Amino acid sequence: MVPTHKLFRHARRTISAAVVITTLLGVVGVSGASADAAAVQRVSPQATIVLVHGAWADSASWDSVVGRLQDRGYTVDVFPTPLRSLAGDTAALRTYLDAITGPIVLVGHSYGGAIVTDAATGDHHVKALVYIDAFAPDLGENALSLPGATSALANPDPTKVFTFVPSTLPPTAATDLYVLPDVFRAAFANDIPRRQAAVLAATQRPVTLGALSELSTEPAWKTIPSWYQVGTIDKVIIPAQQRMMARRAHSHTVEVKASHLPMISQPAAVARTIENAAYATT
Repeated sequence: MVPTHKLFRHARRTISAAVVITTLLGVVGVSGASADAAAVQRVSPQATIVLVHGAWADSASWDSVVGRLQDRGYTVDVFPTPLRSLAGDTAALRTYLDAITGPIVLVGHSYGGAIVTDAATGDHHVKALVYIDAFAPDLGENALSLPGATSALANPDPTKVFTFVPSTLPPTAATDLYVLPDVFRAAFANDIPRRQAAVLAATQRPVTLGALSELSTEPAWKTIPSWYQVGTIDKVIIPAQQRMMARRAHSHTVEVKASHLPMISQPAAVARTIENAAYATT
């Protein structure tokens, strides 16, 4: 029989080791399959995660992220962004959120970030904001003012970036903008296989010029904790601009080597960022 005092020493060593391992997992994180395994133990299933896609995308852009979060026990909703006007899209999201009970983690990608920034203000059910390569505007800013001088969207000749529908120039606030296929592949999907990028370009949903140029209202990130995932090879919202927006929002920031579409090229990283926000706030 093992002496009692030796059993106690063994138990203390085991508990101490467990505490150290748990602390390290929480502080420094892990990657790949190990991260997924750790995340299963960190699930906060009472939170509903609402994903908001941006311009030139649709709900299917979140498919790989949705599956991962559902596997970890989360309720996940994907808001079908109208892409008609910032005020209208914001109002539609607020109505959508009103139908959800319990805490919400609200996630925006690209233009979807501008929508969640406005829609979550004053909503006490929203416990965390998550920006994925997204616009996080301040009061009085719009999406067109934030991509950065070297962004593909900043071309002085917009006909080199967009197809206008209707084609009458100059465009109006109601004009639909479609990204040209070669620009989509080179700037939006620069880490996605060429064939897949071509499909994404062909199936893009347009956004109106008015939605991108409309000014934002009081930002929710001033009162709600936020997380920001920076795409370090993003050519649409350049990384320096993403970092600036994350810094002024006091966001918890993570950087991932990804294009403007990390939910497609790096879905595991996106899911981990979202789960970190859920675990920390709900």
